[in-house]
Amino acid sequence: MKKILKYLDKPLLVTTVLLFIIGLIMVFSASNVTAYMSHEVSPYNYFIKQAVFLLAGLIMFFVMIKFTTKAYGVFSWGLMIIIIASLLGLLILGQTKNQAVSWYDLGPISIQPSEFAKVITIVWLARYYEKNKKMTGYGKSLFPLGVCVIITLLIFIQPDLGTAIIYVVIVGVMFLAAPIVKEIKVKTVFGVLGLIVFAGFVFLGAGKSLLQDRQLERFDFTNPCDKLLTTGNQVCNCYIAINNGGLTGVGLGNSTQKYLYLPEPYTDFIFAIIVEELGVIFGVGIILLYMFVLYRILKIGRESPTNRGALLCYGVAVYIFLHITINLMGIFGLMPMTGVPLPFMSYGGSFTICLIAVLTIVQRVSVENGLMKETPTKTK
Repeated sequence: MKKILKYLDKPLLVTTVLLFIIGLIMVFSASNVTAYMSHEVSPYNYFIKQAVFLLAGLIMFFVMIKFTTKAYGVFSWGLMIIIIASLLGLLILGQTKNQAVSWYDLGPISIQPSEFAKVITIVWLARYYEKNKKMTGYGKSLFPLGVCVIITLLIFIQPDLGTAIIYVVIVGVMFLAAPIVKEIKVKTVFGVLGLIVFAGFVFLGAGKSLLQDRQLERFDFTNPCDKLLTTGNQVCNCYIAINNGGLTGVGLGNSTQKYLYLPEPYTDFIFAIIVEELGVIFGVGIILLYMFVLYRILKIGRESPTNRGALLCYGVAVYIFLHITINLMGIFGLMPMTGVPLPFMSYGGSFTICLIAVLTIVQRVSVENGLMKETPTKTK
């Protein structure tokens, strides 16, 4: 364990712990009013639950960090089967939440399989493409994409457009980063784009849409304050919160927009509450910390002597980057809101556990990088 602790990436560890602490404080500040006034529970309800999720994640960290990334890959085959089965099971046993059947209700907690699908797929793809090196045939190269298409469709029909988009981009980036001959990559990319365009023309010609009416409404995201009573309500209230905060904020706990103006301000909209209470300067500071986290993850990936380690880090970096980008762009009205949580800040058990899991995986790659430098002849 001493060697493991020695080779952990300390800057990444300190930064992520700091972000989790800030997130826990802000979950309490953003949720206490809604908890008491809307859900008639203790103002500390979501704070306590988030603290429990973080504690569970910490325990998971100390367990996972002892296993090699190669072992993660071995486990991932079985976990992929479980994920596909659980996504199919949602069609029968799933709980409707925010108009999507994405959750299993287990009493005090709910589990979202699609969130775990992202993490498990990252590990599975890294293991698959590391094991099958220098692929020159279409069969082996595209087999993982076929499996991921099935998972994408199961997520899409829940319907969960935001998660489906993130999942597809993660898979696409890892495919392009994998040791596959360039010709296969180029033909696959053009083939997929061609299928998307063809499907679009078919549905347009038939006068149908792949998206539900409520999903299509989200694309009307420009000038949200002109539609305050309809589709622009949430984003406009985010603008009001950010404007209220100014450069230095109105003070921790003093947000007005969390008084039922923003629905569940401790989840998708928590960044607006952070800026309202602590100011734009603090919000920019959080974004800079995000950039530093992504830099450290990519640095660890570049330094990895194995394709497996590099692919794991690149997949995790894309995963975190997309969550940050899609959440913030939705809040700022630059794209439709899709219900994507903000890393480290948003309340949520499934996402918090998954985030700690991927960060643990990156730290394990860092440990293996250090061990391999210490013993260069060690088998990779």
